[in-house]
Amino acid sequence: MSTIVVTGGAGFIGSNFARLVLRCGAERVVVLDALTYAGNLNTVADMKPDGRFVFVQGDIADRRVVDEVLREHRPQWLVNFAAETHVDRSIDGPRRFIHTNILGAFELLDAARRYVGELSASEREAFRYLQISTDEVYGSLGPEGSFSEATPYAPRSPYASSKAAADHLGGAYFHTYGLAVLITNCANNYGPYQFPEKLIPLMILNAVEGEALPIYGDGKNVRDWLHVDDHCEAIRQVLERGRPGEKYNIGGRNERTNLDVVDQICNALEAELPAAQNPALSTRGIQRYADLKKHVVDRPGHDRRYAIDPTRVYKEIGWRPRYDFGAGIRDTVRWYLANRAWCTAVQAGTYGRERLGAPLESVS
Repeated sequence: MSTIVVTGGAGFIGSNFARLVLRCGAERVVVLDALTYAGNLNTVADMKPDGRFVFVQGDIADRRVVDEVLREHRPQWLVNFAAETHVDRSIDGPRRFIHTNILGAFELLDAARRYVGELSASEREAFRYLQISTDEVYGSLGPEGSFSEATPYAPRSPYASSKAAADHLGGAYFHTYGLAVLITNCANNYGPYQFPEKLIPLMILNAVEGEALPIYGDGKNVRDWLHVDDHCEAIRQVLERGRPGEKYNIGGRNERTNLDVVDQICNALEAELPAAQNPALSTRGIQRYADLKKHVVDRPGHDRRYAIDPTRVYKEIGWRPRYDFGAGIRDTVRWYLANRAWCTAVQAGTYGRERLGAPLESVS
C-alpha cells in the first residue's frame, strides 16, 4: 500500500479503516472529510499527523477540493466512505443525502477518471476506487432468503435510494470509462466511534443515563450485524484482491432482531456496570437496564428484514469475520463506557439523542 485517500475518514467506519491501513503499513493515509455532525476531529485525534496521516477538511461534492487532493497526494486507492447514513435523518431531510451521496459520488468518480488518465500504465493498473455501500439498497426481505450480488436493487428510503444511485454511477464509470471501481455492500456495523444516533450506541448511552430505550414498532425487525473491524479488514482485502467492476456483499451471517440486540446490550451493561450500582437507575428504583425498554411508533417504511449472503467474498477474497456478536457487543459496551468524553464531545451542539424520522402523527 502506498497512498490511500479515505473520504469520510473522520466518521465511524472511515476512521476505523484509516487506523487499520496505518497499522498494516500504508505509506500515507489522507482523510478528506467535510466534518458534518457525524464527522468529528475528536474521532481522528489519536492519529497524529506524522507524515503518514494527513487530514483535509472538504466536501466531496466540491470538485476543486477533490482535484487538489488527488493531484497533491497521488493515491493508489481511493475509498469513498463519505455519506449521510442515518435513515431517520433521510426521512426528516433528504436533500443533504442527495448532495453528498449522489452528487458527491459523481464528483469523486469523475475526478478519479481524469486523475487516472494522467497516470503511467503501471500506476493505472494499480489504482482502485472503492464505493462503500449498504445492504439497504436491496430493499426488504421476507422471512427467508438473503441478499446476493445478483439481487435487484429495490431501495425504500431516501437514504437507500441515494446509495443505490451512487452504486449505479460507480458501475457506469467502470463500464463506460474503464475506471477500476469496486463496490462493497455491507451489513449493519457496530463498534467504536459510531455516532450515538445509531441503535447500539444510542441504547448504551441512554441505558447508562437511565433514559428510555426506544424500540421501533414490535422490535422484531431483523438486521445482519458485523463488527466494524471485520468490515474494515474485508474492505482492505477486497482492495487487494477484488476484481474491478465487481460487487462484494460483506456480512457475518449474524441476524438479530432489534429486541435481541437491545437485550444483549442490557446484559453486557449488567456485567460491566450493574444497574444496582448505577445511581442513574438505583436512585429511581429501577432494578434492571431491561426495565428501560419502551416500544414507540414505528419508523415510516421500516424494512422488515435484511440478510447478507457473503459467499462471494468468502470464496473469492478469502475473508472471514472474527468477532462473535456477543463478544463484540461486550467490547463495544466497554468502549463506550470508557469513552464518555468522546461521546459528549461529538454530540455537543448537534444531537441530543432526540427521536428522528418520526411519523408526523406521533410528534406532539
